[in-house]
Amino acid sequence: MAVDDELRIYRTGFHPCGYWPDRYARDLLLDPRDPRLNALYPMALSWGFRRSGDMVYRPDCVTCQDCTAVRIPVARFHPDRAQRRCLQANADIQVRIVAAERTDEQFALYHRYLQSRHKDGGMDDHVEIDFDRFMVSEFSETRFIEMRRTHAGAPGALIGVAVTDVFETGLSAVYTFFDPDEQRRSLGTFGILEQIEWAKREGLPHVYLGYWIKGHPKMDYKKRFKPLEMIDRGQWRDMELSTEP
Repeated sequence: MAVDDELRIYRTGFHPCGYWPDRYARDLLLDPRDPRLNALYPMALSWGFRRSGDMVYRPDCVTCQDCTAVRIPVARFHPDRAQRRCLQANADIQVRIVAAERTDEQFALYHRYLQSRHKDGGMDDHVEIDFDRFMVSEFSETRFIEMRRTHAGAPGALIGVAVTDVFETGLSAVYTFFDPDEQRRSLGTFGILEQIEWAKREGLPHVYLGYWIKGHPKMDYKKRFKPLEMIDRGQWRDMELSTEP
């Protein structure tokens, strides 16, 4: 698809940063009314954008450039020792890719996760329609990776969901939520490992992980996936070979 001069990108006003409580942020947005969004979205991912609901955005802060778009080159990835342990620890989990259609079970798990991990953070009062607006969009092909603990070989309780967008050049990890009582399983890491395996099966070159933030404790896990590519002066480069911002 050719991108012409009619591509409209807007800049938001300042809003509280979702990562650093003492900072304000602003974003660049693709026009959410553009009928070409289903074709523009995969291209925008390669430019360092990501999706939240129907909004395709990229941070555009004035005094901070900490958010760095990262992706995993699937063909070159090999799990390290800790990631292999994670796979082994979750060998009793049944993984299933399902349609992006909310169920009561998924929403109950999502609500528990927010109450535990993001209490008073502005999302813990989400209702069902907020879930739908956040997780899916009208222009993306989205799937849910369900993770269920098995017992005697039969699938049991839902303990994790990895929301994933699918397109011709890769997968995008949109959001993962899980049972807060199962934290020892490292289900966030397990979800990414499953997305990598899915991409390998389909011959897709990249898994996009959104933004990595240097020095942010909730983002350090992304750097453990190696090799990891980052946007560096408009080009994708191996993080270890680039100058970190």
